[in-house]
Amino acid sequence: MAPTPLYQKSSTITCQAFGPKPKSTCNIPVLEEAMKACKDLKTPNCTQLENTRKQLEAACTQPTKQELQTVLGNLWTDASKNHHQPTATKLLLQSTEALVVQAALKGPGSGPQNFSTTIMNATVEVVHDNCSQDTLVLAVGKENLTIVCREVLNNTKTGKHVVAFIVYENGHQLLDGITNLPPKEKLNSNVVGGTTGKPGVTFNVPFNITLQHTWVGKELRCVSWQTAGTGGQWTTTGCKRVGGDTSHSICACTHFSTFAILMAIHPIKDSFALTVVTYVGMSVSLVCLFLAIITFLLCRSLWSVSVTLHLQLSICLFAAQVLFLVTTAMDPAYNKLACPITAGFLHYLFLACFAWMFLEGLHLFLTVRNLRVLNYTSASRFRKRYIYPVGYGTPAIIVAISAAVHPKGYSTQHHCWLSTDGGFIWSFIGPVCVIILANLIFFLTTLWTLRDKLSSLNADVTALKNTRLMTFKALAHICILGCTWGLGLLQAQGDNIVVAFIFTIINSLQGAFIFLVHCILNRQVTEQYQCWFRALARRAHPQEMPTTEIHVTYVTEAEKPHSHSTEGCTWEK
Repeated sequence: MAPTPLYQKSSTITCQAFGPKPKSTCNIPVLEEAMKACKDLKTPNCTQLENTRKQLEAACTQPTKQELQTVLGNLWTDASKNHHQPTATKLLLQSTEALVVQAALKGPGSGPQNFSTTIMNATVEVVHDNCSQDTLVLAVGKENLTIVCREVLNNTKTGKHVVAFIVYENGHQLLDGITNLPPKEKLNSNVVGGTTGKPGVTFNVPFNITLQHTWVGKELRCVSWQTAGTGGQWTTTGCKRVGGDTSHSICACTHFSTFAILMAIHPIKDSFALTVVTYVGMSVSLVCLFLAIITFLLCRSLWSVSVTLHLQLSICLFAAQVLFLVTTAMDPAYNKLACPITAGFLHYLFLACFAWMFLEGLHLFLTVRNLRVLNYTSASRFRKRYIYPVGYGTPAIIVAISAAVHPKGYSTQHHCWLSTDGGFIWSFIGPVCVIILANLIFFLTTLWTLRDKLSSLNADVTALKNTRLMTFKALAHICILGCTWGLGLLQAQGDNIVVAFIFTIINSLQGAFIFLVHCILNRQVTEQYQCWFRALARRAHPQEMPTTEIHVTYVTEAEKPHSHSTEGCTWEK
């Protein structure tokens, strides 16, 4: 029979009767319970548990950094593989506390001591019978524990006055499998622990724990972890939030345990109407973007720097919206590889959209600065070899760095998009905010320059009006896209169906906006459309019989010949 794993329930753990066991220097209740169960049942095959006991005894006798790393690493591996079994998790938590306390007591002298492994980071304070200071502050990074020194003396063993503050690495992953979270709540901080080496301690004077938030949230609660049946649960008993802001919380507690911050979440409920609006709006947007792209490509007389920028923006937005429709049908739980890849491409395409809008703003700025020589200076500063690396290369660099720093950030529990854990969403929001701010500066400068030009430039009023019209169009475009993602951030903060509808409608009709502004409302483009429609009409209704017509033209001296071009329209800026 294979050895019974360590993580099995203590009531069913089986092993052979052990011989005399040396007195333990560690205080690990769950291990003692498991060993007692093995001895009482007197059944074979519990070698793994005996090996674990020996490792813990050796580490408690001489708790070096290497011993801490080895023993805790083994316990973490066992708990991670069997996260649905509570015994292994309890053993890891209690063993960590016991080993840290023993390491501090066997350390040199008194005062704060720091311990660090891949499992946890801890600060331990050893105090004498007479406290040299009234309050002890134990800090690990930005988290800290503040406790009255006299309370430590009253709740520790004689001659062994010690208090430890532990911050667990990825502790939420360890506890998720055995902990029942309250409905619509999730952890919003690191998992931390405190101990004096004596279990079940209750303090007369509450101590404070400061915890940093993982992200901004509402309805925050300070909770402690306790066993419940075969697992555990988060409870507010003996612990409450007494201060803090959007970045951190201060918890006042009366007993040592494992602590964290819970945050209420308000997911947007599935709405059939919202789904219909999304698909209808996206379909209209894609059709309009396709028509705009075809217009920019086929009408060669329209080709210019500004048209190139509009074309690339339309292509990126078209690809992003097609990919977005694909992600709506994907379940992250069943597409663990495809979902992060899709989220990465979405990240890239939406950043590319903003990059091309940044280039539009820069082009406008340079155009107005060189209004008198628009066709030469402005065009020379916007060569394709410069704009394409910026438009497509810069987003690629941002995505590559983001994926390298936090590869697990692409995908959430419900959507194939960027995770908000650890502030990873700022890899998108940050560049977007910078681009919007830069474009607003460009546009305000452009409008101010146009006001001065209006009084000094009389020779080319048409060029001035066209440039001013182009400025207002681009400003409206950046406002539409910027406001869209602003609404998206508001939507992420709570369950607001009105904001969700506005966000969906504006986001899904961006393509219609581009087609309307740059094609339908452009006089030259509409004239080109009319030329195309007349050509199609002539092909659809050819003349049945050839006729011969004689045109007689009378020219007077007052009349002058006019030249007409059949090459199409000239793009309106």
